[in-house]
Amino acid sequence: MGERIALIDYGAGNLRSVHNALMAAGAEAIDVTAEAEAVRDADRIVLPGVGAFAACMDGLSALPGMVEALHSAAIDKARPFLGICVGMQLMAERGEEHGTHQGLGWIAGTVQPLASDDPRLKIPHMGWNDVTPQGEPPLIEPGEAYFLHGYHVALTDAADAYAMTDHGGPVTAAIGRDTMIGVQFHPEKSQGYGLSFLRRFLDWRP
Repeated sequence: MGERIALIDYGAGNLRSVHNALMAAGAEAIDVTAEAEAVRDADRIVLPGVGAFAACMDGLSALPGMVEALHSAAIDKARPFLGICVGMQLMAERGEEHGTHQGLGWIAGTVQPLASDDPRLKIPHMGWNDVTPQGEPPLIEPGEAYFLHGYHVALTDAADAYAMTDHGGPVTAAIGRDTMIGVQFHPEKSQGYGLSFLRRFLDWRP
């Protein structure tokens, strides 16, 4: 019996694509769930996310006991946790999309709109871009991944940046601490690079 992976269903993620990518990466037992108890008992947790920060946080908070279960699993029990796109942004303290909204508060920083003085650069940031590791972070390797986002995590502590990319200036591509990691790119859309990253997450023994 493989490890139990909780893929959180809170109405704000492309669950099928993430599920299929995890299976292709070698996952054996994926529980697509909106139940706090399943998350609390999981061996690994994956939080996807697409859309606006506030809507995603509201959807997560609307699931009875889910925020508490996430904290229990990812912080208290130190189970490996992966946040994808807005799922990564929710790890921050707050987001500034359509007002200021509280996040999970696991990583010090604020989710802010992307901005550039170059009119040739399109926002949202959409397409393939470099992922440049910062130092020697777990799981992250240099390469190209697929991004789709109009907001980014402005970190309080640069040490929490696992990788950067560039879109009119430096943009946080991955964050993390202890047994948690978040990626702004979409591994499920990043072909070989994304599958390789997910395999490393599934094998991760922090």
